[in-house]
Amino acid sequence: MTITPALLRTFAPTGTLRASINLGNPILASQAPGAAQPHGVSVDLAGEFAKRLGLPLELVVFDAAGKSVAAVAEERADFGFFAVDPARGESIAFTAPYVLIEGAYMVRQESPLQSNGEVDVPGRTVVVGKASAYDLYLTREIRHASLERAATSQAVVDHFMQGGFDVAAGVKQQLESDAQRVPGVRLLPGRFMVIQQAMGLPKSRGPEAAAELARFVEEMKASGFVAKALQRHGIQGASVAPAA
Repeated sequence: MTITPALLRTFAPTGTLRASINLGNPILASQAPGAAQPHGVSVDLAGEFAKRLGLPLELVVFDAAGKSVAAVAEERADFGFFAVDPARGESIAFTAPYVLIEGAYMVRQESPLQSNGEVDVPGRTVVVGKASAYDLYLTREIRHASLERAATSQAVVDHFMQGGFDVAAGVKQQLESDAQRVPGVRLLPGRFMVIQQAMGLPKSRGPEAAAELARFVEEMKASGFVAKALQRHGIQGASVAPAA
């Protein structure tokens, strides 16, 4: 990457590159109890991007996607890792996706629901993480069922169980993990959406910075960096996005 001093200042006005990291999606990042720093695909990409720019890196860590998005939109962080969504695109310039993730539904074992197409009917309530990609998507797409918002994506299944709601929605891998600890639940077959996970920065940083970040993402996909990161962190349920 050939970066001018002016572009470096655009990427990192404070002199330190601040990466917004969302722990609400375990496919992207997680943090072990007592660990000083999170780890995951997004952390690896943030580190590589800072290395390419020759800048020190600061990880700004959040427990929910909505908080992570707000940090970048409000320029409290310089870039981040988000599901592409039109609402978020009002303030954030997205790259092409680097990873594709499936969104799935969970129900109780005794639920009469057997398919995704049976979810959106009057009288049913779907629990989703507040301001997550699933919340934004279902807010647009659900016509008849009601949405109940848990504080974070990690809290969805517990909120679903404690409140006696009909359906939980989220990252398929997260729901599969929750199903191992919560008895009496099952996932509906297939997926209700494919989430395009991309990098993004404030639109106010301008088209040159956005184009440079987009080039970085394409290189990381083409070089095998993203695929190796997924493998290194033992991530299943996600695939490298095709070239833009």
